[in-house]
Amino acid sequence: MKIKEAKYLISTPTFEDCPKPDRPEYAFIGRSNVGKSSLINMLCHKKNLARISSTPGKTQLINHFEIISTNKKETKWYLVDLPGYGFAQISQSTRRRWEQMIENYLRKRKNLMNVFVLIDSRLTTQDIDIEFINKLGKWQIPFSLVFTKSDKNKESQTQKNVSGFLGELKKHWDPLPRHFITSALTGQGREEILSLIEQLNSH
Repeated sequence: MKIKEAKYLISTPTFEDCPKPDRPEYAFIGRSNVGKSSLINMLCHKKNLARISSTPGKTQLINHFEIISTNKKETKWYLVDLPGYGFAQISQSTRRRWEQMIENYLRKRKNLMNVFVLIDSRLTTQDIDIEFINKLGKWQIPFSLVFTKSDKNKESQTQKNVSGFLGELKKHWDPLPRHFITSALTGQGREEILSLIEQLNSH
């Protein structure tokens, strides 16, 4: 699958304000500072599509991007950049509002095909990631794991962290969710993620 066009469409504060659910949609979410914007830019081959910030918690709205891809035919779909969860320095009331906004979006968006949950491959297993993944399971939302920043560590350390994370998930999950190891710098994992999106688009 080739990305023919990728452009920012709209940012909305609630699920109700999102664009009409008339095409497949794929959401990206992760802890603050996990490398979400860099990954989105890498997937779309567009340097400044999603804004990269050094300030965790910069994404505060539901951000829709319109994508046109081609293979045998042209397909339109939405890519969605969701606010991160975790240590962003925000008030309790703002955090609760974000959590409610994200939950409403994830549970009520009819055209949502898959959620890509980003995990920092440089780190050992974080409870907050496991908790979020278990929530998706409880809500019966299809998702995949994307381990980011694989270029920032030795390959053996990345594999160790990924294996540790999947080992922790095995306590609750059988079978394990599909996972990808990625690098926004080298493009690792790009073809595999786009291949899954193409496969889901054709259903």
